[in-house]
Amino acid sequence: MIVFDLHCDNGHKFEGWFGSSVDYETQRERGLVDCPQCGSTTVGKAPMAPAVGAKGNTVEALPAGKEAQLSNAPMPPEVEKALRQLAKAQAKALESSTWVGDKFADEARSQHYGEKDEAPIHGKATRKEAEDLANEGISVAPILFPVAEPDELN
Repeated sequence: MIVFDLHCDNGHKFEGWFGSSVDYETQRERGLVDCPQCGSTTVGKAPMAPAVGAKGNTVEALPAGKEAQLSNAPMPPEVEKALRQLAKAQAKALESSTWVGDKFADEARSQHYGEKDEAPIHGKATRKEAEDLANEGISVAPILFPVAEPDELN
């Protein structure tokens, strides 16, 4: 889809969505593009800047209204204690779990569908893979604290 800023001969400005530039031209020539304010079919494209996508290696900004909440104050002792307890609980749970790396989604499916015996596993999955697993009714949970891959340990 492509979005054009449009204007009519009466000076009204509006936006139109089309499959391509050719679709816009074809619809305009057939009188199918009209001003939503006055109904004029004498419509043209307004000058507009091209939409250039962000580089793939940039961090995506938070959407408007979803600002990050940050603080430079020291962490309250009770929060630090809770985080340490969570980290210990995660480490204990992972002791009996097998690292499966990038094959997490495949391994979880194999267990869920009875192709392999059920056993605790942990590894890596993309957001899409995790959403697909959840949509299939396969329980997954994010690991709260970073885990070093077995190959990276000393």
